Amino acid sequence: MSQEKKSGNLIAIITMIFLFGMISFVTNLAAPMGIVLKNQFQVSNALGMLGNFGNFIAYAVMGIPSGILLQRVGYKKTALIAVAVGFIGVGIQFMSGHSSPSAAFAVYLIGAFVAGFSMCLLNTVVNPMLNLLGGEGNRGNQFIQIGGSFNSIMATITPMFVGILIAGSVKDAQISQIFPVMYTAMGVFAFAFIVLLFVPIPEPNAQAASEPIGKLMSGALKFRHFVLGAIAIFVYVGVEVGVPGTLNLFLTDETAAGAGIDATIAGFVVGTYWFLMLVGRLVGASLGAKISSKTMLSVTSTIGLVLVLLAIFSSTSDLVNLPVLQQTSTGGISFGLAEVPINAMYLVLVGLCTSIMWGGIFNLAVEGLGKYVAAASGLFMVLVCGGGILPVLQNFVADEAGFMASYWVIIAALAYLLYYGLIGCKNVNKNIPVK
Repeated sequence: MSQEKKSGNLIAIITMIFLFGMISFVTNLAAPMGIVLKNQFQVSNALGMLGNFGNFIAYAVMGIPSGILLQRVGYKKTALIAVAVGFIGVGIQFMSGHSSPSAAFAVYLIGAFVAGFSMCLLNTVVNPMLNLLGGEGNRGNQFIQIGGSFNSIMATITPMFVGILIAGSVKDAQISQIFPVMYTAMGVFAFAFIVLLFVPIPEPNAQAASEPIGKLMSGALKFRHFVLGAIAIFVYVGVEVGVPGTLNLFLTDETAAGAGIDATIAGFVVGTYWFLMLVGRLVGASLGAKISSKTMLSVTSTIGLVLVLLAIFSSTSDLVNLPVLQQTSTGGISFGLAEVPINAMYLVLVGLCTSIMWGGIFNLAVEGLGKYVAAASGLFMVLVCGGGILPVLQNFVADEAGFMASYWVIIAALAYLLYYGLIGCKNVNKNIPVK
């Protein structure tokens, strides 16, 4: 490989990792915003998660078009379009804070939906790019885990940021209090757009773009392990978002059903879940070239099942001092102890399990697809809408049966992921030409 090509690949890798962080920053704003929406508009837990639902349901609408766009205009132009749409989506959310009380909720949901378009497009770009730049296989999974590590850094910061901004009475929380987060997001998008204009992005499998997109998509759907992997992504994203999102609502709920914890502390507890995802992804990145995606997914699904079951069957009156990231009196960040229900401790630890699942599932699902990878990525993104659907379903159960009972939805999802890791990920269609 020439020195020029190596340099080009390095710039592309760094750019994709940077975009991975942007995805997390905007996406993970939606779940803690559920606290604000729930209290400002006096709605149920399920309706409070509609912003998150709007963000993720955009994947169902934009997943296939994103694959078509990627196939027709390439990775760089797709990324530029995604960043521009993201700026607009966050801008609409910002405008909801200036809208009339009767329209604010709807305006925010529209903004979350538009921002979801951007996140879908970015995911369609960064995952296949990192996988292909890593040479696929275990090495490709390792690159995705590295990108996921930066993703987790941004995910850790977001709920903490929101918790600090709505410190005080949760019942008085308003969208306008979250403006600093939105300013930051729009600034990041504007900066990323300028950077992308000048960064050379290689176009893997560009020669396949001349084939009809419908043929490429139907070809990808012939692979059983890809179809089952797309379903696995649906339930996985629901787990990743549902566990901390519902935990945040539980911790801040001031009724008898919740823990009634200060919003700032709750934000940092949930932020620790995302911090543990960072730790897990760093470990996954270091071990990704040595341990197969199949093994990693199977083991973490099993541990996740145990932890969630412990959370469900433990008493919410049993308290523990959980070491979490906290804000110091000088405005810095350090570890400290927060007294929380023991259920919260078990659920925070699930972050170590969900940390490596995305990369492992994607790696297993597209293994051996060759020219179908770009089109498959668009189909793959459709099922990311699970991150919006499962949390709403979970919080509907929470409204009817209680917060801890709602985690049976997570148990069912983790059971499917265990099945995929053990059995469903096997490529039984190796006879299909992929060149």
